Amino acid sequence: MAQQTNLLDLRDAQRAPGVHADGGHLAHRPVAHGFVHSKDAGGAVDGPGIRYVLFVSGCPLRCQYCHNPDTWHMRKGKETSVREVVAEMASYSNFLKRAKGGITISGGEPLTQVEFVGEVFHAAKAMGLHTALDTSGFLGKRVSDEMLEDIDLVLLDIKAFTEETYFEVTGAQLQPTLDFARRLSAKGKKIWLRYVLVPGLTDKLDEIEGLAAFAAELGVVERVDVLPFHKLGEFKWKECGRDYKLADTEAPARELVEEVRSIFRNHGLKAG
Repeated sequence: MAQQTNLLDLRDAQRAPGVHADGGHLAHRPVAHGFVHSKDAGGAVDGPGIRYVLFVSGCPLRCQYCHNPDTWHMRKGKETSVREVVAEMASYSNFLKRAKGGITISGGEPLTQVEFVGEVFHAAKAMGLHTALDTSGFLGKRVSDEMLEDIDLVLLDIKAFTEETYFEVTGAQLQPTLDFARRLSAKGKKIWLRYVLVPGLTDKLDEIEGLAAFAAELGVVERVDVLPFHKLGEFKWKECGRDYKLADTEAPARELVEEVRSIFRNHGLKAG
């Protein structure tokens, strides 16, 4: 069922303004609106400095540990104009620059609305703001080289490092994310790698070793954030009428978290 749901949501995303039915870009056609879940004018964990964080709605993945399942369906977000986002962003721009921050677009999955996101990033760069994209990379093929020029940093969430585990976690394939990571490497784009550590699901040390080696080979990974699993979003699953499969899963032990961080460090990566 997870795979079928993902495909339906992906089709919905492909019907978004500015996207062809095959997922490609519409040339020379500006996007006036997108669908926004929420905003945070004082984010401190989604990139350097203090950030204006725009959370867009829509996501083709169905991660077992997702703490925002209310962002999955794009059109359940608030329809918002690019002009409105840019105006609000501009009102914070001087502060963001002084705070050595910028704008981060997160989700959901921002690349479900790639044209809308691309326009916001382009406006942010015109203001002289640092830009960060928070993504799973699953829809990385949608990002044009032109759009990449407006992105300073990618917060890349690689959820597992074998196809089997990745599908168990997300209901989707791993390869598109790896392809996007390699493309970012070839373009010299900085990456902050994120890895959610879930006991019994993403705690296979041999897989983590493989991910660490892959990340080191990319040559553009500035840091790795090993994020201990938590259940703070469990109530949202209940509100959405969905079964939360990880209800009996506990947070990882400190010793395990430190062991995983050490694996990344042993490959020459900064991990915290």
